[in-house]
Amino acid sequence: MKLVVFDVDGTLVDSQHLIVAAQGMAFAEHGMEAPTRAVSLSVVGLSLPQAFRRLVGEQGPIESLSESYKRAFNTLRLDPSYEEPLFPGMGDLIERLRAREDLRLGLATGKSRRGVDRLIESHGWGDVFATTQTADDAPSKPDPTMLRRAMADVGAVPETTVMIGDTTYDMDMAVSAGAAAIGVAWGYHPPGALFGAGAVTVVETASALGELFSGGLRDVGGDTIVGDLAPE
Repeated sequence: MKLVVFDVDGTLVDSQHLIVAAQGMAFAEHGMEAPTRAVSLSVVGLSLPQAFRRLVGEQGPIESLSESYKRAFNTLRLDPSYEEPLFPGMGDLIERLRAREDLRLGLATGKSRRGVDRLIESHGWGDVFATTQTADDAPSKPDPTMLRRAMADVGAVPETTVMIGDTTYDMDMAVSAGAAAIGVAWGYHPPGALFGAGAVTVVETASALGELFSGGLRDVGGDTIVGDLAPE
């Protein structure tokens, strides 16, 4: 069984404006200067405690900031100007892959279970993902537990599992779990960092990502290096 696991923020969903604004409100509530946009986005993909630990250090108000962020996020997401659209082409790609009998799809994300459930409901994806791993279920990325649980859920093995994400945390998690890592260039970490963290390739568009599922990803000698993603 081939398992394809997607990250959410920065990979499927463009949530950067909402994330940055919610962080800004959380810091303002604590009378603290908010990080720059680049720094804010650099921690996307981590669970909230891990993200704020990186932003303010071990001695900072990590738990309080996390709670403030949740409140701000839930308030802002009701504002149409902070919508979280799918990245171009990703909705179509998910629809094509869901029809493949030889694939199982999954999610592994730093979002809460509530946030993932909301995403799935809003896009009509109730029967799409065979496994969903969230920040409420396992240690934060890059710990490999999320991906290992996803494999266990569907009976997959690392050799036939692919993790698709936009951050080094996704790539590190995949490598630690023995799975292949594919990076996307439209997210929050640059391609060079993704390659440095173990990505076997980084795609520029959803169309390029889809091509991997029709012909597989092979090295110059013709050997498959990311499972065989082509239909059986």
